[in-house]
Amino acid sequence: MSKKTIRLVSWNVNGLRAVVGKDFFGSIRRMNPDIVALQETKLQEHQRTDAMLNFDDYHSHWAYSTVKKGYSGVATYSRIKPLSVNAGIGIPEFDGEGRVLETDFGDFILFNVYFPNGQMSDERLAYKLDFFHAFFAHTDALKNQGRSLIITGDYNIAHNEIDLKHPKANENYSGFLRIERDWMDDIVKRGYVDTFRHVYPDEIKYSWWSYRSGARKTNAGWRIDYFFVTKDILDKGWIKEPFIDNEIIGSDHCPVGLVLEI
Repeated sequence: MSKKTIRLVSWNVNGLRAVVGKDFFGSIRRMNPDIVALQETKLQEHQRTDAMLNFDDYHSHWAYSTVKKGYSGVATYSRIKPLSVNAGIGIPEFDGEGRVLETDFGDFILFNVYFPNGQMSDERLAYKLDFFHAFFAHTDALKNQGRSLIITGDYNIAHNEIDLKHPKANENYSGFLRIERDWMDDIVKRGYVDTFRHVYPDEIKYSWWSYRSGARKTNAGWRIDYFFVTKDILDKGWIKEPFIDNEIIGSDHCPVGLVLEI
């Protein structure tokens, strides 16, 4: 029986309307993914353009923030039509920020997630950690039913020192706090695998750079965008190639990706 190759890309675009003006559609066509997960679209439903809605041969699915305009939001484009699509995890406190799209493709469920940023205040850090707890309780329930899961997006956490240029200088800042990194440890203990780090245990590569101080030019970055999968996907031998495409510009993040062979 012949195998099928599925190419997935995840990208925090930091405003879809802004990145469309920076050759977004051309960048996606060059990467040629079967499924594209976008975070931080910053769109309301009525702000989607015909070009966004009718992009090549992709189906598109959207989640929006209902608590604040121009904030958060995720979108998933796929050439493969999903069996079902759900926005959110069924908890209004989190779903109101438009952070989660769940698309069931049969062989696997894809979660496109824009995890909260905890930098603004202690309250937002608590919200971020509560979100992690609620979200992974939701995915654990599906994993325990035997479903294969792919959880991609902007996690807003660099897991280990190898994942950011200046770990010592950032250990007291949200995104690299010990309490956040403990959550990443916990995800691994629960049976989820960081595909890039699994295949490339020693490779230094980043997916986000601050707009300040010319960080991208000096590559003073962080790896905070991930493809985590349930361990069964690894056991089935589906993982062909995780990647981080530093050449694609237009956002303060670059795309990350995963090639599956099913």
